Amino acid sequence: MEYTRLGTSGLTISRIGLGCMSFASGGTQGAWTLDADAAEPIFRQAVELGITFWDTANVYGHGTSEEITGKAISTYTNRDEVVLATKLFAPMGTGPGGRGLSRRAVFEQVDASLRRLGTDWIDIYQIHRFDPHTPVEETMEALHDVVRAGKARYIGASSMWAWQLSKMQYTADLHGWTRFISMQSQYSLIAREEEREMFPLLADQGVGAIPWSPLAGGLVTRPWGEASTTRGRSNPTVDSSGTRLWQDTDRGTVDAVQKIAAERGVSMAQVALAWVLHNPAVSAPIVGATKPHHLADAAAAVDLHLTDEEIVALEENYTPRKPTYYGSTSGY
Repeated sequence: MEYTRLGTSGLTISRIGLGCMSFASGGTQGAWTLDADAAEPIFRQAVELGITFWDTANVYGHGTSEEITGKAISTYTNRDEVVLATKLFAPMGTGPGGRGLSRRAVFEQVDASLRRLGTDWIDIYQIHRFDPHTPVEETMEALHDVVRAGKARYIGASSMWAWQLSKMQYTADLHGWTRFISMQSQYSLIAREEEREMFPLLADQGVGAIPWSPLAGGLVTRPWGEASTTRGRSNPTVDSSGTRLWQDTDRGTVDAVQKIAAERGVSMAQVALAWVLHNPAVSAPIVGATKPHHLADAAAAVDLHLTDEEIVALEENYTPRKPTYYGSTSGY
């Protein structure tokens, strides 16, 4: 495993992140998730492969992902060896602090996450979405106070427009508050809209990209038209406005992944992840795993270097599309 600094911060993370949305209990998230016992081999494998960056959120499994992840840290590794990230924003209760990014919500949710994770601190405390109903000054000061209290070491953001991140970062600078060091955006071979505004902003601000859904929900890991997984069948095919998430031209991209994988003698997932890792803005893609080969492929992708010709072939069929999920906590 390779390791890198997250943006221009001093925090070192593995170049692959373990996405813990796959872990939940009590049927709180879907048939595709793993409970604590079923997740055991995945966590063990992550430790063995040197994947030390683990990402979860309070809303995953309505808190049960954090519980499973916290237990896994104490069982299979130790807290000092893991860079632990979680998020807040989505509804977790009906009270005034149950959702959003108000000062009350930030304080209430960080304490709840710490209890579920069984830890005294979070390495990267992330806002899951932009909150249009709370002044950015209120949110940024509250996050700064969480860091000053020692409950979080750094803060990060996720899935928003570039102007929103810029406004929040500027507000922090203006008041001398803690800045974001990471941005968790949707980015894959068939969702490249972050290249327009967000990635240049991240480069300018020294913020590291830790993309979610780098394999497009598995679409680029199997030949076009092949039966999807249980997770894939549970994912939406259109966004809230009815816009299709996948385009007919995506077939050309998937076919290119398949061709290169066959020529290289590697899996399609390795090729698709190697392309994501090739972007200099990307520090570490977040990979959700439910089977052992998922993490094995991800780790192998770190050492797979694509040629210029292969990159052209992977990119030439891309069709621009409207970015989705910037106003909710839905996702692939």
